[in-house]
This record gives sequence, C-alpha cells and structure tokens, in this order.
Amino acid sequence: MFVHPWKGIIANIPTTLQDGKHVGESGRKLREDLAKKGFNPLKVQPLWNRHGHSGYAIVEFNKEWDGFNNAIMFEKSFELDRYGKKDYYSSRRKKDKLYAWVAREDDYYSGGMIGEYLRRNGDLKTVSSKEAEDRRKTSKLLTTLNNTLETKNQRLQEMQNKFNEVSSSMSTLMWQKDDMIRAYNEECKKMQENAHNHFKQISLEHERNAKCILDQKRELEQREKELLQREAQNETETKKLQHEKMMNERAALEQKKADETMFKLAEEHKRDKEKLRREIIKLEKQLDTRQGLELEIQRLRGALQVMEHMNGDGDADTKKRMEVIQDELKEKEEELEDLEDLNQALIIKERKSNDELQDARKELITAFKDVSTRAHIGVKKMGEVDIKPFLVAAKRKYSAKEADVKSAELCTLWQDYLRDPSWHPFKILKDKEGNCKEILDEEDEKLVELKTELGDEAYNAVTMALKQMNEYNPSGRYVVPELWNFNEGRKATLTDGVQHLLNKWKLHKRRRY
Repeated sequence: MFVHPWKGIIANIPTTLQDGKHVGESGRKLREDLAKKGFNPLKVQPLWNRHGHSGYAIVEFNKEWDGFNNAIMFEKSFELDRYGKKDYYSSRRKKDKLYAWVAREDDYYSGGMIGEYLRRNGDLKTVSSKEAEDRRKTSKLLTTLNNTLETKNQRLQEMQNKFNEVSSSMSTLMWQKDDMIRAYNEECKKMQENAHNHFKQISLEHERNAKCILDQKRELEQREKELLQREAQNETETKKLQHEKMMNERAALEQKKADETMFKLAEEHKRDKEKLRREIIKLEKQLDTRQGLELEIQRLRGALQVMEHMNGDGDADTKKRMEVIQDELKEKEEELEDLEDLNQALIIKERKSNDELQDARKELITAFKDVSTRAHIGVKKMGEVDIKPFLVAAKRKYSAKEADVKSAELCTLWQDYLRDPSWHPFKILKDKEGNCKEILDEEDEKLVELKTELGDEAYNAVTMALKQMNEYNPSGRYVVPELWNFNEGRKATLTDGVQHLLNKWKLHKRRRY
C-alpha cells in the first residue's frame, strides 16, 4: 500500500540552532537538488514543529505513473547508497547524510507529524487499484468521447440538412425574384411607351392648334399694321377684321367645347374600369383643360394686342374693355398655374396608385399560381397553346398509344412557332375614318396548313394563343401569367381576386370552427 498522490520522505536533514529555533535547508533547495538527479519532484515540504525545523521533509511527485516511477527511482537511489528506510531505522549512529524512502502504509498510520501530514494530504492505494481506477477513468472517458462524437455527428447531419433546405429555398426565391423583376421591368417599359406615345400625340395636337392660332394671330397683326399705316380707315375693312376676330374666338370656343365633349365621352366610356384607369382619365382631362387654358390665354393675348393697336384714339370704352381683358388674362394665367400644380400632384398620385395596383396584381398572380383551373379565379398563361384540341386531332390520325406523344410534339412545335419573332401572321386595315386596326391574317400559309391538317379546334387554339401573345407580349414572345375569371372568360379585376380570397378564407374559417 502506497500513499497517493505518490510521496517520499526525507529524514536526517541537518539543522542549526538560531535564536532558540532549529533552522534547516529550504524546500526549494531540496527540490532543485532532487530535480538535478532526475527525480522531478513537484514540491518538497519541510515539516515544522514548535521547536522549528524537524529535520524531516515530504517530497510530492506527480500523481500519474511517471510520478510513481520517479518515486521508486528516488527510493532505489538512496537504498543503493545505504541511506534507505531500513538503514535509517537500524543505524544507531547516523551520519550527516540524508535518508529517504517512498511513503507506505506504515508511514501513513505512524504517529507524529509525518503520519498526520500524510493522512491529511493523501490516501492509501495499491498499484493494482490505481491501474483499475485508471482503466475505469479511461473507459468512462472513451464512453463520454464516443457519446460526444455521436452527438456532434447528429448535429452535423442536422446542420447539413438545414443547409440543403436553406440553399434550395434561396435558389427558389432568387428564381422567383428574377421572374418578378423581369415582368415588372417589362410592364413598366410597356406603360412608359404607352404614356410616351399618348403624351406625344397630345403634344403634337397642341402644337398644331397653337401653330394655327399663331398663324391667325400673325395674319391679324399684319392686317392691323396695314390699317394703321393708312391715313384714312376703311370702315368696311374694320368690320371685316372684327368679324374675323369674332370667328377666331368662336373657333377657339368650339375647339374647347369639342375637347370637353370628348373628355365627357371618354369618362362615361371608362367609368366602370378600375381605379388606375380613372386616375389616368382624370390626368388626361386636367392636361387637356390646361391646353384649353393655354389656347384661351393665347386668344386673350391676341385680343389684347389688337386692342392696344386699335387704341390710338384713346376711346374710354376700348380702354375699359382692355382692362377687362387684362384681368381675365391674369385670372386665366393664375388658373393655368393652379392647374399645373394640380397636374403634377395627380401625376405623382397616379404613378403611386399604379405601382400599388401593379404590385397587388402581381401578388395575387403569385398567390393563385398553384390554384386549379377549375376554381372561379386563377392564373391563365396568356399565349400558351392548349394541348386538348391537338390530342383530339391526334386521336383521329394515330393510335391511342401514339396520340399522347404526337399531340405533345405538335403542341410544342406550334408553341415554338409562336415564340418565333419572325412569324407575325397579322395584317393592318384602315376603316372609313382612317383608323388602323391589326387583325389576324387568315390566309397565312402556316395557319391554312394547320387548319387543313388538324381541323378547326387546333386552328382556334393556335389563333387564340396568337391573339393573346400579340396583346400581352408582342415583343418578348413568351407566355405571360394573367389573373383570369374562368367563369366569365375574361381578365379578372383586383376586386374579383380579393373577393375570391375573402370567400376562401371565410369558408376555411367555418370548417375550422
């Protein structure tokens, strides 16, 4: 039985008496001496009593097996020199040499300060019990490490699965985001082109009217100059000039009335459409009203200049009329400025409303993408060829096994034709009023061949997809998703989509409760 952690005992340490106390070598010097001999002690603790240094010291070694080996070597070294435990207790005349041995059971239970120190700082173990304890610790450590490794592997697998799910979700989201951005850009481009063409047409019309009035104004000014250069005014020419001026004013009033009538008809025609269309009509109305005001201002300025040229005699009525015209001109100019501010505000409001409506419509299309076409409201792919008529035609020409494959091939072929920008089977016709209209060219070679080989049903499916493609995406030539009212066979409004969602939510709520 050894004392564990492994300890050695050094005896017969020389001491001297100083000031009534015994003094000996310090524990640090003893440890350094033992370390030089290769015993590698951790610590050397001298034992002290009330008289001072007792002449004994405890050597502490590492508690593992290398410490045990050092302790045994420490003991063997002193035994070889005949300074072991037996030598210490058997010798009656001890030399001034150190005696040392490894602490065992008899030392542990001995009386005095050595036994007390050993019992306080260690316990008894055999070599076999220490080996068994080490095996238990090693087994426990291996079990703990295996459990930890298994837990880490499970956690790693969970993280790998989560990473795969997140990666897949991110890929799907990025694909959807790219589609949404591409559709949004195309829609914005189309709206900008329509708005640009519309405003360009209005601007050209306004320029033509302004040029016509300016030409009339110049003609009147030229005639006024000729009249002012004459010494004697011709009353007949003056009346004729006034008559032409009055006719010019009437023409401007008639133009204004015609514009107002046109806007009323447009407003009545589009009254039942969605909010964005109403805002656009209101914006156009304000813009045309501004044009009317500009025409009115031009007319008043022309009349004012005429009155200034004719005011040579200083007629009081003429001056008063000029003041009235100036006040009316100032009022019209202020009204035009207010209308400009209102027009800008309406443009901003219209853009914001249009963006909100387009975003809402895109959200509805996204929400209804996976809804069955048997539902009341859903998403219809505009420009996509229906395969059912091709399946019917294929069953008439091929066997039941070949019909499915042939119908799919034919449908894919014609869908590729629709995507080809070089094939545009439409022609432009003018009506009696000179308006141009684009209609389907029924004499196109491909369409005639399709109708002859596969019949009217396949022909109608292709022409329907052609018209949809020409309406929704004539430049891109690819299928466009659209919110659709399948019951009524028309483009669904935002109100239709929201109402359908509310009905489904209410039905789901009743089923839950």
